[in-house]
Amino acid sequence: MTELSVTSESWPIRGSFTISRGSKTSAEVVVVELSAGGHVGRGEAVPYTRYGETMAGVIADIEALRPRLAQGLDRQGLQQVLPAGAARNAVDCAFWDLEAKQAGHRYWQLIGANEPGPVVTAYTLSLDTVEVMAKAAADNAERPLLKLKLAGPEDMARVAAVREKAPLSRIIVDANEGWSAADYAQLAPQLAVLGVEMIEQPLPVGEDAALAGMKRPVPVCADESCHDTATLAGLRGRYDMVNIKLDKAGGLTEALKLKQAAEAEGFGIMVGCMLATSLAMAPAVILAQGAPVVDLDGPLLLAEDRPDGLRFDDGLAYPPVAALWG
Repeated sequence: MTELSVTSESWPIRGSFTISRGSKTSAEVVVVELSAGGHVGRGEAVPYTRYGETMAGVIADIEALRPRLAQGLDRQGLQQVLPAGAARNAVDCAFWDLEAKQAGHRYWQLIGANEPGPVVTAYTLSLDTVEVMAKAAADNAERPLLKLKLAGPEDMARVAAVREKAPLSRIIVDANEGWSAADYAQLAPQLAVLGVEMIEQPLPVGEDAALAGMKRPVPVCADESCHDTATLAGLRGRYDMVNIKLDKAGGLTEALKLKQAAEAEGFGIMVGCMLATSLAMAPAVILAQGAPVVDLDGPLLLAEDRPDGLRFDDGLAYPPVAALWG
């Protein structure tokens, strides 16, 4: 019998975090604990209003699993019971943690993978004025990879200022659906000149078919347009890369399948995150192995992280210790 505990938590952000859709000052997360045989597995997820999720709704979906868990629902069965999204992610990752503890192995050994190593992670500069983003770039110029949140008429000035203040950093940009096709056509060639390596989700999901008929001088990555393996078919010809997030895919189980399927179809891989603690990032570290672009900086943007949180050093995110997850 597997027992369930589900709680909500709020983690303050250092300052605020702004993207094209608005600002936030805290990370609101759902934490699941699954207990069985004296072992406890944990998972963390972020309900996202962009996908119609709420804290109350996600918690209700998880709570509804209690009878099935008592009857023996396992991680594989979970994939058919809940759709892709935050609720399934929290439970799926808790199952992985529980299974590792029950087996007396680390999480990568459950799938016969090599021990994961550290990965270079992006550090995100929140959307702001040119001057503020330039200062943020100067303050973080030693980081190997900067991710810029964009969405407005000053976007080229923002990128140019960041490039000037952080000349040695690789740069990727994320418009969060905030551009039009005309914006993209104008900006993409100029971003290529500035050495930008990737443009993430420039157009709204319902308008991204336009990308199929446009030149892509910088690789374009699907974020809001890519959730699980079922969404891959609609990305062909429009995108060069896909951003895999555990909350979108509904957990590590589906995310691993999505990565394999996307690579088989020739997509480049980005592994990203929602704004959350190290508990949410931990399962993504194995997913991030070998990925050309990794963005697991969520804990770095918080005022504080969990005990035994991920180690971040010199732009690298290190695999979780067993006390945190897996």
